[in-house]
Amino acid sequence: MAESVSDGRAGQSGGTDPSRFSAAALGVLYVLFCLGPLGLALTRRAAPAGPWEYAAAGLGLAGLGAMAAQFVTSGRFRIVSRHLGIDKIMAFHKIAAWWVLVALMLHPLAYVVPTWLENPGLGVERFEAYLTLPRYRSGLIALAALALLAATSVLRDRLPWRYELWRASHVILALAAVGGGLHHAVAAGRFSPMGAVQGFWWGVGGAVVAVMAVLYGWRWLRLRLQPWRLASVTKRADRLWELDIQPAPGTRPLGYRAGQFVWMTEGTRRFPLFDHPFSLADSPLRPGLSLIVKEAGDFTRRIGSLAPGTPIGIDGPHGDFTLEDHEGESILLLAGGVGIAPIMGLLRDLAARRDPRPIRLAYAAGQPENFACLPEIEAARSRLDLQVTLLSEEGGPGWNGSVGRLDRGRLERMLEGLDPARSVALICGPGPMVTAISDRLLDLGMTMERVIYERFDYSDGGASRQDRRRRRRFLGIGAALTLGVALFATLLS
Repeated sequence: MAESVSDGRAGQSGGTDPSRFSAAALGVLYVLFCLGPLGLALTRRAAPAGPWEYAAAGLGLAGLGAMAAQFVTSGRFRIVSRHLGIDKIMAFHKIAAWWVLVALMLHPLAYVVPTWLENPGLGVERFEAYLTLPRYRSGLIALAALALLAATSVLRDRLPWRYELWRASHVILALAAVGGGLHHAVAAGRFSPMGAVQGFWWGVGGAVVAVMAVLYGWRWLRLRLQPWRLASVTKRADRLWELDIQPAPGTRPLGYRAGQFVWMTEGTRRFPLFDHPFSLADSPLRPGLSLIVKEAGDFTRRIGSLAPGTPIGIDGPHGDFTLEDHEGESILLLAGGVGIAPIMGLLRDLAARRDPRPIRLAYAAGQPENFACLPEIEAARSRLDLQVTLLSEEGGPGWNGSVGRLDRGRLERMLEGLDPARSVALICGPGPMVTAISDRLLDLGMTMERVIYERFDYSDGGASRQDRRRRRRFLGIGAALTLGVALFATLLS
């Protein structure tokens, strides 16, 4: 809102925010943090042990550090998500969770291996001691909480729980896992009971407390001290509603960039545990903000019945699904279903600024009645160099537009007259659609850095080439941690 129309975006498209960290830099910081306690452990003496015991200790130290780091890779901290985007950070969060689980489950087993190799019966007895002796109980609690955390995350869509209940259990189990792990480290660890390593764990414990205080204390306070109000609810399509939300008197305007998202709560439920992510469907040049929401779950199925004046809690902005972060001489905006929400935000902002660049918009929906904001999209043609492709997967009465999907041929026609290597594409919609379009655009000459997408499911699956490259990089981080543990064991042996 402090920006003016004369600023334009044509002059902003030539680069990115110089304060942004690269993904590689964040990866290095992550590895250094997780391996930090191993480096500190090398500076102090401990009782002599064999390579397996040192490897076990290294797995425990690195795994505990990585588990603590999970608290800031949950997509709720702008300092992280604004550098990677919600899609990437949530994919990393999932993959890192598996490394944590494997490392910490192997931690007690590696201690037992040399005994078991010499005497299997004695090895089993030693393992049973780890499971039953009071000294190791906090570690056992941590492992049990971690296993439950992983299981409930994998089975989330199959559990008969409301989303809010699942989130509450996720928080409780995460705190139990890291709290039990920290207590086990300083009470029973080989390197952690004293010195710099113990200081490191006290610092980590304090940081986790601070993170929880920010997430569920400070954010709750801000939701109360900076309230918003629902000005209106407008039906835009079948089960699709647009919310006009305005700041209450005394509430500061939200400084955001078109395409970002916020966490929203409403009414008496303005507590972070009850918030849900929604893309901003507006231009920062307009006062207030707009959200386009589809009825799809426990919370959203009653979105159309919210009364004007309802208190709204807004936390954000988050994400990097923006044109400021991704340069291009021409723009492709591609939406599927409710993925039109951030795309409308980008289009409205481009129209408000009268951006001179060529813009190609493709909007796909399951049925004709699912299309939203068509009159506004048509009106934007008068202010922009805009060409629009509308696709319905199924025909219907009165529908004279195209039927089918956004295949390679249609994407080729969208790119006619444009240089694919200098264009930028922003895609939002269901996962299969988004990843398929991403690969097709790469086949047509667009570069991977200029094809940006967000999905409704934060999958770490290797459906697209970008996903596979991302997974390789994430697995490379896991390999670096494993190598660090191996080097630690080698240096001490």
